[in-house]
Amino acid sequence: MRRFPLFALALVLAASAGAPLVAQVGQAVPQPLPYADTIPAPRDIPYPGTIRLEVNATDTTRGIFQVTETIPVAQAGPMTLLYPKWLPGNHSPSGPIASVAGISFTANGRALNWRRDPVDVYAFHIDVPQGVREIVVRFQHLSAVASGQGRVEMTPNILNIQWEKVSFYPAGYFTRGITMQATALLPDGWQAATSLDVASRDGGRVSYRPVPYETLVDSPMFAGRYYRREDLGHNVALNIFADAPRYLAATPEQIQAHRNLVEQELRLFGTQHFNRYEFLLALTDELGGIGLEHLRSSENSAKPAYFTEWAQGSAGRDLLAHESTHSWNGKYRRGADLWTPNYNVPMRDSLLWVYEGQTQFWGYVLSARSGLMPVQDVRDALAQTAAYYDTLPGRQWRPLVDTTNDPIINQRRPQSWTSWQRSEDYYSEGQLVWLDVDAKIRELTHGARSINDFARAFFGINPGDQGLATYTFDDVVTTLNGVAPFDWATFLHDRVDAVRPHAPLDWIAAGGYRLVYRDTPSDYWKSREQARKILDLTFSLGMTIGEGGAVRTVSWDSPPFNAGLTNGTTIVAVNGDAYSHDNMREAIRAAQGTRTPIRLLVKQGDHYREVSIDYHDGLRYPTLERVGTGPSGLDALLSPID
Repeated sequence: MRRFPLFALALVLAASAGAPLVAQVGQAVPQPLPYADTIPAPRDIPYPGTIRLEVNATDTTRGIFQVTETIPVAQAGPMTLLYPKWLPGNHSPSGPIASVAGISFTANGRALNWRRDPVDVYAFHIDVPQGVREIVVRFQHLSAVASGQGRVEMTPNILNIQWEKVSFYPAGYFTRGITMQATALLPDGWQAATSLDVASRDGGRVSYRPVPYETLVDSPMFAGRYYRREDLGHNVALNIFADAPRYLAATPEQIQAHRNLVEQELRLFGTQHFNRYEFLLALTDELGGIGLEHLRSSENSAKPAYFTEWAQGSAGRDLLAHESTHSWNGKYRRGADLWTPNYNVPMRDSLLWVYEGQTQFWGYVLSARSGLMPVQDVRDALAQTAAYYDTLPGRQWRPLVDTTNDPIINQRRPQSWTSWQRSEDYYSEGQLVWLDVDAKIRELTHGARSINDFARAFFGINPGDQGLATYTFDDVVTTLNGVAPFDWATFLHDRVDAVRPHAPLDWIAAGGYRLVYRDTPSDYWKSREQARKILDLTFSLGMTIGEGGAVRTVSWDSPPFNAGLTNGTTIVAVNGDAYSHDNMREAIRAAQGTRTPIRLLVKQGDHYREVSIDYHDGLRYPTLERVGTGPSGLDALLSPID
């Protein structure tokens, strides 16, 4: 038995008796100050009356949204109003509370005192006097005026109203039980698009019919000076807003590809969970980029020349297919632990490998089926994803499922070593999991069934229902077993929950292909480099380089990593010549098969140094190479549904 000094024994006895501990004589030791949770828990009952919300969005120069909100009073006494914190589609506590300024609460024309909750800073407490029937809340949402401050939501030509950022709601109620009626005041001559039903319009003042608060939040608005609307059939429309009118020039063939997308989605899922659907598409380099899903609409942005430079490459053209797939996967069907009764109850993201992973899968598959992307580009995109995750250093320690926590852990902030830390890999590695699922279904059924059958059985339930149906892991497994009996639980756990040395790539050989590397990039690779404004050397040197030689990423344990390079370093010269992407490529070619290192002059902060990179395997770009002449499950997957 270990002997304890007498003073240590006294401390243990004091602690067991509930007495405060004192570390040493004369040192004060505080105890925690308890706090009371004064925020009412949400109840599934209707909120009395309709909240009126008016948003003045005419200050396009300064990006200031002026908000007036009139809230009926349920009863006199304490009242708590919440600003949305856990935002749908963001999967994280990212509500921009810091953008809220100039708050005032009034009743019958008199100011009411308010206090912010000291624990939950998204909650505001007021005391409602007797006899008050409604209170008026006024504030500004100060949107970003530069990209370094956050996403830009308003420009001189386009704006985006996301109602959760310009509204408060009463605590104590499910958001589906709170009715709100929204009005937007827009600049003169601007057009607007949203999935909300218009009640009236007078010039720039647009009022919408009352809806539950959760429907309002799920129904954002795009508005702008330059606008074009295209009917895609099946009560689906493409609403195009642009920085300048010339960017609206879409050809009939381009619009037809978008119509094909709608047709292929309906053939896949077999039903729709909306009375109408609005694609909101901003062609802009001024408004902040976005891709966000909703049940009856989606927020999307692309480069201004999305249509006018269509032939220059398809990188990024899977976005609309991805976001509209979410109408079925994520908005109508959602992981049970991700659904919450209001926007201030924490979300749990454990099933994002279904929500986002399978949507990432369908985004590319449907882009190929519709003609939004050439089939070869989609194969090359899948090859790039397969190669990246199969060689990802971070898979040595971190399973895929743990990355579903990244929206909460990191909230898309920049990382020092993404390849080691991992990021939101449930998107693209999740896509690989579902490619494996499709290949296994085809194998088990000798080609008679595929993941198409799972999609219809899982997402196409309850035709016409516009509500929300949650699911669990067991529901996914049960549906898969209904398509093709198998030990799907083990199959999925092995790919999602386990630390695996390699990515799930059984689909490649099963689909009649193999993953190879070539010394010339594919058309898709070049378009992706152009879109991202980088030189992508991920599979050769192990780094990406932006404009002016700025190092964007360095792969963990790669030759540049071992030479001490980091993101933020600038390459000034390569082999004695001023840096350019072409000079870097040529240096890699020259070093191939030799013992001569690649010599770099780099600048990090105010310090310059010379670096030698010991790499001799040349340029390497992944692609899928066809094997044999038999039927290909992958080719069948990427083919349109007749």
